Amino acid sequence: MNFSAESLGLAGSVTSIFCDLIHERLGLSYDATQFGNVGDRLARLVVERGLGSFMDYYYLLKYSDDASEWRNVMDALAVPETYFWREVDQVMAIVDCVMPNLAARADGRRIRIWSVPCSSGEEPLTIAMLLDERGWFSRADIEIAASDASPAAIAKAQAGVYSGRAFRALPPDMRDRYFQPAGGSKWAVSPDLQRRIRYDVVNLMDLPSVSAHADAEVIFCRNVFIYFSDRNINQVVGTFARSMPDSGFLCVGASESLLRFASPFELREIGGAFVYTKGDAGLAPQPLAALANGERIR
Repeated sequence: MNFSAESLGLAGSVTSIFCDLIHERLGLSYDATQFGNVGDRLARLVVERGLGSFMDYYYLLKYSDDASEWRNVMDALAVPETYFWREVDQVMAIVDCVMPNLAARADGRRIRIWSVPCSSGEEPLTIAMLLDERGWFSRADIEIAASDASPAAIAKAQAGVYSGRAFRALPPDMRDRYFQPAGGSKWAVSPDLQRRIRYDVVNLMDLPSVSAHADAEVIFCRNVFIYFSDRNINQVVGTFARSMPDSGFLCVGASESLLRFASPFELREIGGAFVYTKGDAGLAPQPLAALANGERIR
């Protein structure tokens, strides 16, 4: 059975309108050099639906009310590259410098942390490990929500079984403490740690779903904006800005920046890491406005 994008008619104007539709519904932005890869990833879906061309599949996606098909597309396009302890300096800054402030202000109320997109769960589990290491679960009511637009990624996160490169940056003693051997080279996350996290499927372009989570005090939205257009970044960040409390903390990836966008978020250095803050962060960290000019304030 032929699954090639070329044989299914992904060329010329079809390529353009198909990728425009993906951009609209999923936020993912592709340039012309990536069209071939997108087509190869989606060709199997076209054939499995019994369709003869990408144009047929385009009409199915555009006019069908079946949300499950868009979840299939997201599964096919998802980039699952992640691992435990990735960019851990930001997580440590939140746990060590921000949590004491949030706990003092909460006065017994729940503190909410949202990881999106969480891929297969390595990021929220890293957050939970560090919170547990510092004893925060016994000192505050903390909720960790973790979401991804890919149902396959969420299913893997809920299964909680990992191997190989997922552990490449995690200290071995942390792996031994929070994971159990699961046969071969696989490790299963401790049930006590896994129960700290609530997983669900959320598409960042679905504003009602985003708004339902975005009132968290801390949002980790890392390494997804590199795949988004400026228009869609603006849309997502705008939803965060409207929903987050006035003392909110937003973490984006090390290669991502919001400095070119007008928003209430201010880039600050907290505990040696760069974090965007909204309103009165209560920490009096130094603002890093000069980073817009490529400078670092010392």
